Amino acid sequence: MTASPSPCEKHWIGSHLSTAGSLRAAIDEAVAFRFGAVQIFTRNQRQWTPKSLTDAEVVDFTTACRGTIFEDTRRIVSHNSYLVNLASPDAENLTKSIACERAELERCERLGVRVSVAHPGAHLCASGGKARKPAEPNDLDAPPTTDELDGLKRIAKSIDQIHRELRGYRVRIALETTTGSGTNLGYAFHHLKTIRDLVAEPERIAYCIDTCHVFAAGYDVSTPSRAKATLERFDAEAGLEHVAAIHVNDSEAAFASRKDRHAHIGEGLCGDAWFRAVLRHPAFAEVPKVLETEKGDGAGGRAWDLVNAERLAAFAGSK
Repeated sequence: MTASPSPCEKHWIGSHLSTAGSLRAAIDEAVAFRFGAVQIFTRNQRQWTPKSLTDAEVVDFTTACRGTIFEDTRRIVSHNSYLVNLASPDAENLTKSIACERAELERCERLGVRVSVAHPGAHLCASGGKARKPAEPNDLDAPPTTDELDGLKRIAKSIDQIHRELRGYRVRIALETTTGSGTNLGYAFHHLKTIRDLVAEPERIAYCIDTCHVFAAGYDVSTPSRAKATLERFDAEAGLEHVAAIHVNDSEAAFASRKDRHAHIGEGLCGDAWFRAVLRHPAFAEVPKVLETEKGDGAGGRAWDLVNAERLAAFAGSK
């Protein structure tokens, strides 16, 4: 007899899990936890050039998914290398970034992973502007500055090159919301839309909402009405229908701090209203919702991933 789905399986809740030793390790752990989603690194994210996937690795990964909830590969998300900066004004770094991103998408395509999350990139004040001070808040209503717009154009041009080289690929890049630290782009929802509008094949671009990043970027999610309004704003400025992944993290850093500091669910500053709004939004019913919180054991010696996932399931309406 088939077991009824767990709350996490029902609501597509899971975590970023380790692929140390083998790619299938994350799938095996997610199945053991009865998670409904999982995020992985398909390679060592600190290396520019990964080893090619072997046929045996691909078969092992797909075999791990077979007969489990992860046969629906929409529940599996990859995260690209943090080395990638598709907005880089440096020709050598940009070339390496494009090659690194292309390699990630090639790996995803072979594994059957349909969404690969990517931070948009940092413009590095290449057009002559001044970097903001760390404490200077984001202006979420202002149009992109010259530096920002030039950076957004470099991202779109880089993605166009990758798309041309990977014709027919099904995997999509999911551009992630950011806190706006340094000169990072993507802190304003309209930045994501600008990139998607600029690329030649926008249907190959999706979005990833990070709950911590949105809060730290300066979007007010402190009450049910304000959390709802923030999602409505995202819909108006970028489009909720294009969200293909959600990172559900609480924030250790203060509101509008522009600091990326994840906390365990309910132990940070985001507030219950924000998680409840995200977990219950009908547009996200079949969108992977993955934790990127600290590992180890939490209360009662239970894995933090399980504790956090159960807290999210409770916000979704499942005890």
